[in-house]
Amino acid sequence: MNLFPILVSTLSSFILTALFTPLFINFAHKKNQGQMIREDGPQWHQKKAGTPTMGGLVFNTAILVTGIWVPLCFKVMTPMGVALDITMVLYGLIGFWDDSIKLFKRQNEGFTPGQKLFCQIVGGLIFIAFYAHEHLPFSLSLFDYNLNVGPIFFTIFVIFWLVGFSNAVNLTDGLDGLVSGQAIIAFGAFGIIAYHQRQFDVVMFCLAVIGALLAFLGFNHKPAKIFMGDMGSLALGGALAAVSIVVHHEFLLLLIGIIFVCETLSVILQVASFKLTGKRIFKMSPIHHHFELCGWSEWKIDLTFWAIGLIAAIIGVYAVIG
Repeated sequence: MNLFPILVSTLSSFILTALFTPLFINFAHKKNQGQMIREDGPQWHQKKAGTPTMGGLVFNTAILVTGIWVPLCFKVMTPMGVALDITMVLYGLIGFWDDSIKLFKRQNEGFTPGQKLFCQIVGGLIFIAFYAHEHLPFSLSLFDYNLNVGPIFFTIFVIFWLVGFSNAVNLTDGLDGLVSGQAIIAFGAFGIIAYHQRQFDVVMFCLAVIGALLAFLGFNHKPAKIFMGDMGSLALGGALAAVSIVVHHEFLLLLIGIIFVCETLSVILQVASFKLTGKRIFKMSPIHHHFELCGWSEWKIDLTFWAIGLIAAIIGVYAVIG
């Protein structure tokens, strides 16, 4: 397969996102629909209240449209390519539901953790159905060893992986542009790995995501004109976990997605420490807020975290194809 369809996929999602994001921002302003800011977050974040959210609706749609017309046009549509599109859409719809509750009720809390978890599990099961239909191996890759774990354990792992990383990316989405930039790096790394494996359907999906996020970052960097919302972060996290499974380098996501992992661990450690000892490890969690309270600017945190993520991604890619 030549590079032209891959480039078309990138340009398609980029152009669609670049064209429709300003329209969505204007629509949100006219409807007076903006983000509600957490009262327990940094106080200077309150000035971001009213910023349009649910930007994930735009770039998810751009990725989906691209994921349909480009493979059909170049006759490279595959079931696993469709599975990645559907996984992104399903987790995006969970976020859409959550974001809608926040907007209509004018509060920062969406639906309950139980409702959210149930929907995420259903999304994982649907991905597994596509995976099993293609008779792909129920095995996990660990340091170049394939561990045959069987369908039951593999299903449990996939659900845990998709739920865990969709929530991890969601936790990371607390600073302007942070998740957009980090997701570009992570999908880029797995896109290179997929190209090395000649899984061109996965490459096209990853490049469609990158194209959309590059355009979205132009509106999402500080000072953000729009937030991606749960609809964007949950979709990106679920899709990233699914990609790592399709390329059979699941645990490599712990390295390539090290920023997402650290953000999640900071929350777990903070809660555990406070419950066990009554003391906090960080000034605030997730950890990006800790650095804010230490006096770091959002741009400094973004650039530092992106640099760490990029170094980790390079190491991860080199470990596979080097």
